[in-house]
Amino acid sequence: MNDEERQLWRIGDLECVMISCCTGAELQMRRAGEIVLREMYPMKSDLYDRARDLRAETERRQSTQKPQRDLF
Repeated sequence: MNDEERQLWRIGDLECVMISCCTGAELQMRRAGEIVLREMYPMKSDLYDRARDLRAETERRQSTQKPQRDLF
């Protein structure tokens, strides 16, 4: 079996990756190389929808975070 891995997007050290094979597709979210979320999808179209939602959620979270000030 030959799995194909493709990065869908990256924001900072967080990346969204699709791994496809004959049985469907796996979505992985990785932070600094460590898998933090893994979901399986029978159809790639569902995986792409989920990846778009995760990207929008990640961007929304980053835009609402306030920059930290130096304490000194």
